[in-house]
Amino acid sequence: MEKNIKVILIENDLDFVFLLQQLLHKDSTFSCLGYATNKTDGIRLACEVQPDIVLMDLNLSSNELAGIETSMEIRRQTNAKVIILTSFEDYDTVIHACIHSFASGYLFKTQFDTILPYIKQTAAGHTPHEYLIRSLILSQLTSAERTILERILGNPIDIYSSNKTIANQKTNIFRKLGLKSQKEVIHILGDYL
Repeated sequence: MEKNIKVILIENDLDFVFLLQQLLHKDSTFSCLGYATNKTDGIRLACEVQPDIVLMDLNLSSNELAGIETSMEIRRQTNAKVIILTSFEDYDTVIHACIHSFASGYLFKTQFDTILPYIKQTAAGHTPHEYLIRSLILSQLTSAERTILERILGNPIDIYSSNKTIANQKTNIFRKLGLKSQKEVIHILGDYL
């Protein structure tokens, strides 16, 4: 028997929310725990119900990519995986959003028939999109910074640098990834990498 996958929707198009809810209710693998139409309510809902998966629209408001900020905050505060679900069909925009929100993947809204299998695949482990996003995140770091990141994540790696150099590299990692602390790095990237 498959594990029940807890899903929330963060989407401001109520017609699309209705369609997604109907789709999720057709398969007993999923529990749709609710939806939100904006950043504040989305973060609150995710923190309250602790979903496995968040289906996130990028365009939640007049701020064209409010979904990035919402996704990132949800990743900071929960263990949920985020799937970007968008009508933007510009690959560069979507990949940028995935990298900066640490999403596990993305689907275009026109790929409606693939939503359920994609959620299952994402909940079960790492998707090809997740590997792509991970490599693009890591490409922002120098080789030395990647080594420090591995060490932060608990891999026993010998580092032959001074404490000052290591501290500077950690600061660079936090800045480049938009994270605030070593604890945040471990929380967000621990399973991701």
